[in-house]
Amino acid sequence: MTATLPPTVSARPASARPVTIRGHWIDDWRPEDREFWDNGGARIARRNLIVSIFSEHIGFSVWTLWSVLVLFLGPAYGIDPAQKFLLTAVPALVGAALRIPYTFAVAKFGGRNWTIISASLLLVPSIAAALLIEPGVSFSTLLILGALAGVGGGNFASSMANINAFYPDRLKGWALGINAGGGNLGVAVAQLVGLFVLATFGAGSPGIVAGIYIPFIVIAAVASALYMDNLTQARNEKRGMRDAARESHTWVMSLLYIGTFGSFIGFGFAFGQVLQVQFAEQFDTPIKAAYLTFLGPLLGSLIRPLGGALADRLGGAKVTFVNFIAMAIGASIVLVAAQQRSLPLYIVGFIALFVLSGLGNGSTYKMIPAIFRQKYAGDEHQARRIAGSVIGIAGAVGAVGGVLVNLAFRQSFLTYQDADAAYIGFIGFYALCVLVTWAVYLRPAARTRIAV
Repeated sequence: MTATLPPTVSARPASARPVTIRGHWIDDWRPEDREFWDNGGARIARRNLIVSIFSEHIGFSVWTLWSVLVLFLGPAYGIDPAQKFLLTAVPALVGAALRIPYTFAVAKFGGRNWTIISASLLLVPSIAAALLIEPGVSFSTLLILGALAGVGGGNFASSMANINAFYPDRLKGWALGINAGGGNLGVAVAQLVGLFVLATFGAGSPGIVAGIYIPFIVIAAVASALYMDNLTQARNEKRGMRDAARESHTWVMSLLYIGTFGSFIGFGFAFGQVLQVQFAEQFDTPIKAAYLTFLGPLLGSLIRPLGGALADRLGGAKVTFVNFIAMAIGASIVLVAAQQRSLPLYIVGFIALFVLSGLGNGSTYKMIPAIFRQKYAGDEHQARRIAGSVIGIAGAVGAVGGVLVNLAFRQSFLTYQDADAAYIGFIGFYALCVLVTWAVYLRPAARTRIAV
């Protein structure tokens, strides 16, 4: 499901400029019309994109706050490593679950209106965390606070659906790539904020990390109210989600997106904790771990557009296939480094996983419209309708990968007192993704049907 534009049909004479009604509602939006686009359409779309990126970025930051906050939960909190991995799994799960309803919300309430609402909702987990995290707080309270942070995970879906409606097909890849990359950077920035608080105020002030975001959330909500617009023509395609769920490619791409985006967000949540547990001697204080945790998400976010560009040039399936082979190698390096207690090799392997997951995010995302453009050749509307819905489903399912990564680490440490079993599981999953990509999209018999 996605917010899409119907064919250009209007009871009023076509004009070169957008027609705005009822304040921020735009009644006439024709981005495929070059004259319309050049005479105000591009400027309006760019303004909405800029505010959308900022709001989505703050949403991602709040969603991943617990990747930072768990570093502050020292002995005074009585929280063991297994419980910390559960604390990071909960917001990932809630965020994944909210992605589908958040996508519907854009067409229901309007892109501007829902961005105001979704940005304002971020105040709830931020204020609660700022006030309630202190020694003596119960683990159940911390779980509730983590679940509340999950609202930030839904912002990605609604933001992408909204921007998709503003841009013409020829510019969607660029606009959605910039929008997604700006949001993903929120993971790295949240960890830099945590590093700043640790360095400035020490490990006894976790509430400050959440508190820093409160004024930025207010700015995002106010900027959305002042500078964004709703499109009356943007609407949910009837039965789009149902029809997409019947497509086998929907579930294949969802599996692959678990391997790419799920790895990115899961490692983003878990990396700091794993360092502190796996190499306790070198990372005996939270600030030592925080010096490294931001680097992987930063590089993975920045390189995401390159994955899409390579997919455009070489083919999405080929890039994804090679990328999963490289991810399996990267996870193998991490496994060997953990067994050999080699911190430099461990960091190299983990950073490689972040970079490769970012590349894979871009290449798998590009595969989806290409698949349905070929399957429904000659029916552009149907191709866009199904592809948009598949993006919504795959985005939600892919985010579940972040939950699975944290649960894998938790179970591995509980059962074996190390993370080796988790790394072996990741290697096996990436090998499965390699086989699936080849079998469905690259083997000769498959390419006669769908070549992406």
